[in-house]
Amino acid sequence: MRRAGFGVALMSIALFIPGAASTATPAIVHPALPHIIHRGNGTAQSSNWSGYAAYNATFSDVKGSWIQPAANCSSTTTAQYASFWVGLDGYKSSSVEQLGTDSDCAGRNKPSYYAWWEMYPNPSHQISGFAVRPGDSISADVSRLATLYTLTLVNNTTGQRFSTTQTSTAANSSAEWVAEAPSQCIIVLCRVLPLANFGTITFTGSYATSGTQKSISGYANDSITMTDTTGTTVRAQPSGLSPDGTRFSDTWRHS
Repeated sequence: MRRAGFGVALMSIALFIPGAASTATPAIVHPALPHIIHRGNGTAQSSNWSGYAAYNATFSDVKGSWIQPAANCSSTTTAQYASFWVGLDGYKSSSVEQLGTDSDCAGRNKPSYYAWWEMYPNPSHQISGFAVRPGDSISADVSRLATLYTLTLVNNTTGQRFSTTQTSTAANSSAEWVAEAPSQCIIVLCRVLPLANFGTITFTGSYATSGTQKSISGYANDSITMTDTTGTTVRAQPSGLSPDGTRFSDTWRHS
């Protein structure tokens, strides 16, 4: 994962550009480490993350599902981006293992949808041939066995399935379910990008495993609100958890 924070970060030089044949800069970085301000009472604030993080455990699995939201690109003349993912690490550590999908705007009335995975500090990878459309039911899972991580993405609507196994010596100190504003990086300088209007996305079947499988509410957890860099304008806002702790919605508020 990349430390995008409130605009400047140390980054790998080789980074992923959606649809590009090379890794030249500037790069669009989907999962970026959040600049977190803890507000207490299980709440936190970030300039690029919105959703939930579970922590205070050593995790071996995280999973969740969502319906791919449509990007509303009718009122923008510039590119905007929104990423949705589940992952291990990143909330209180400097690595992350994750995968998910995007609902982006390439310009006015030009939506773009695709899937990706990443093992930070290695670059992101777009999942070639994995079709993503608004309304598709998506399920994601990141599981760990010792230092082996298996990242699995399933389009339940089309039946497509992607899986890759990678190696890492990560901390496994958190699990996340996140809607994110990606970052654009030129070598070592990063800025958080405008957030595409994705309406509302609902994460369901949200579980993490640390010895036993539990819902988000089975662990210490924070709800994370995305704001602008001043902390005054809300960009995306998570709802409270469902009674069983497996479900919440996240709503776009501002680009």
